[in-house]
Amino acid sequence: LSFTLVPVLFKYLIRHSPETHTHGDWLETDPTNRRNIFSVIHRRFEHGFDRLRESYRHHLNWALSEPKQVIGFFALLMVSSLLLFPALGRDFFPDVDAGQMRLHVRAPAGTRLEQTQADFANVEAAIRQLVGAEQIDVILDNIGLPYSGINIALSDSATIGPMDGEILIALKKEHAPTAELMARLRQELPRRFASLQFFFQPADIVDQVLNFGAPAPVDIRISGPNSHDAYALAQKLTHDLNAIPGIVDAHVFQVPDAPALTVNIDRTLASQFGLNQQAAASNVLVTTNSSAQTMPNFWVDPRNGVSYPLVVQEPSYHIASAQDLWSLPVAAKGGAGQQLLMNVAGFSRATVPMVLSQYNIRPVFDVNANVQGRDLNSVASDIDRVIAKDQPDKASALSVTLSGQVETMRQSYSGIFSGMAFAVVLVYLFLVINFQSWIDPLIVLLAVPFALGGVMWMLYLTQTHLSVPALMGTLMCIGLTTANSILVVTFANQRLRDGHNDSWVAAEIAGYTRLRPVLMTAGAMILGMIPMALGIGEGGEQNAPLARAVIGGLLFATFATLVFVPVMYRLLPHKTAPKGEPHVTA
Repeated sequence: LSFTLVPVLFKYLIRHSPETHTHGDWLETDPTNRRNIFSVIHRRFEHGFDRLRESYRHHLNWALSEPKQVIGFFALLMVSSLLLFPALGRDFFPDVDAGQMRLHVRAPAGTRLEQTQADFANVEAAIRQLVGAEQIDVILDNIGLPYSGINIALSDSATIGPMDGEILIALKKEHAPTAELMARLRQELPRRFASLQFFFQPADIVDQVLNFGAPAPVDIRISGPNSHDAYALAQKLTHDLNAIPGIVDAHVFQVPDAPALTVNIDRTLASQFGLNQQAAASNVLVTTNSSAQTMPNFWVDPRNGVSYPLVVQEPSYHIASAQDLWSLPVAAKGGAGQQLLMNVAGFSRATVPMVLSQYNIRPVFDVNANVQGRDLNSVASDIDRVIAKDQPDKASALSVTLSGQVETMRQSYSGIFSGMAFAVVLVYLFLVINFQSWIDPLIVLLAVPFALGGVMWMLYLTQTHLSVPALMGTLMCIGLTTANSILVVTFANQRLRDGHNDSWVAAEIAGYTRLRPVLMTAGAMILGMIPMALGIGEGGEQNAPLARAVIGGLLFATFATLVFVPVMYRLLPHKTAPKGEPHVTA
């Protein structure tokens, strides 16, 4: 469209305007336009822009006459920009305030469901007090094991026992920042409920997707043949992680030491009564946990076609102690005989895992943690040092792996940085083909480093962490910077081909003439990015780093394009084709 529609519109829409006059003289002679407010604004704008262009020409002339000072200034600017890079925090994606919180609450292993319900009621009351009832829209408690017979696998959303549950909190539209509320709850709830464990999990779909199924951005996996050694190392890592600034909610997700009553069937004795382990286990399971899992049965109401599950279970109030379990009647398959459970089995107490997690057929324990008040990359660097310090010996055959969002962030950064370097090289080679020169493309790309410097300065001044959206904005800025530099260098080459043998004069004319299109291109992009950079609206935090990177990069790159590129064009030698030969136009 730039090469087809725009020229056609120019031909038919601008042809009657006295475009041959400059400086807005035609506005002075036309009384109709003089009375038009837009004409007045245009005349004043043109007058101001002419003053700006003349001032720029004067300063550019000085810069061309003092190249050493200009190069020194830009070198100092670039070095100071590079020094900011270590100070920039790095995240995978910016945090989004979705107005939702998902608090996981875990009581000591073995806590009965009734006690867990009472604890959740107290925690919910404390949350309403700390957050403020006027800010809370809905609170939903999920306690105990999932009811569905389908979702029986361990996942980040499933509770793992009667002592486990999560509180889902939806805030009203007008609320305090969710991160501040979460920090307040992290600080106060453990003080009020010392016996309970609290940790937050991703509540909105964005965080859940970015974690790639993991319940937290930091996930350390400890796997090995010995579950006891793996769990001991997981506890040690959890203790050491809590000492890292910015780490919160560090915990071992699995619970391997829940109290249990074991029933050991005497096979010889049970066989004399026509019983076996399968029949005894089925009797105990159905009596204590219903027949919904072992023998699902449904009755369909013929009047409305609705199916209802038929469940057989001993009333829970009939089993109030271990003695009631011992006196449980056990029937043989087919109802051939019936005995009390204690007549064919022995009982003991033990500790068993609530869930069994495996990775490559080996037991695995996950140490999960969240980040608060720091960037993910800095925290990950500290975690690497902790893992190196706690690295097990080879004899234990334990392996420790840092995964989760940290691993994905590092892979993404490596890929994007490599892609940016490859893109610059590819653009340089493409320009070499078009310019038929090795020097001119180099001059064009000299403004790109200052675009990167502008990105770093803008992110630093706005306290914005480097992230994937910010890197995407950097790529956009590099493309536009290259296009503006091509305008200046191409026009300077045209002046040399038209008879200006002095590169000084060609660089000065190119900067003076191309000032308007360069400022229009960069200014339009900057103005268009300002609303996005403010991060206004729901989810605005996600795209704000992109816009801020574009604005900062273009501010520095435009300054370099209009000053540094002409200076380097004057200093570096170029091979210019004689007049009349084909050449690159922009």
